[in-house]
Amino acid sequence: FDAFRSLALYAVTVGSSITIHLFVTLPILLLILGRIAPRTHFANMREPLLIAFSTSSSGATLPVTLNTVEKKVGVSNKVASFVLPMGATVNMDGTAIFECVGALFIAQVLGFELTIMQQAVVVLTALLASIGAAAVPSAGLVVIFIVLEAIGLRGPDVNVIVGSMLAIDRPLDMYRTAANVFSDSCGAAIIARSEGETEVDTVIR
Repeated sequence: FDAFRSLALYAVTVGSSITIHLFVTLPILLLILGRIAPRTHFANMREPLLIAFSTSSSGATLPVTLNTVEKKVGVSNKVASFVLPMGATVNMDGTAIFECVGALFIAQVLGFELTIMQQAVVVLTALLASIGAAAVPSAGLVVIFIVLEAIGLRGPDVNVIVGSMLAIDRPLDMYRTAANVFSDSCGAAIIARSEGETEVDTVIR
């Protein structure tokens, strides 16, 4: 039961972190950088978000994201076709959050005290590792070994803990994929506005 409680707290922490990023950080960026109403952008992005949530793959969702961002959000093909494919590969906010929380969780389970410098290494490595993660389901859980290696966490105990994380990873992966896709769309909308495109998220389509 102690193990289940720890896993539940880990899942709640990951979910809460992604929720804050999805519903606080990204909407603030839309408002400040793009002068875009977050509610309008969320409404126009309904279909890609649902597909991203159900498939857990930003790569599989990419054709729908491209179509929606052009036809409903109102971003030009020039911007969307450049920003979104790149974002599906290198802009994985949800994955980076997951890897940071996952590394801290494993360190705490093993009783491994992380210094401030090691925590900074976790953040930097998670950022770089998320850029290189494939746009397929549960890729972040594979890449987390790179983050753990950077702070000296390795061995059979680590493998067992990662295996237990895999058991509850599917719903978390679905959620962080939706965050990744929404982040890509926010980037496309903000860049389109910076390029002088005025029809971006003016109405809910």
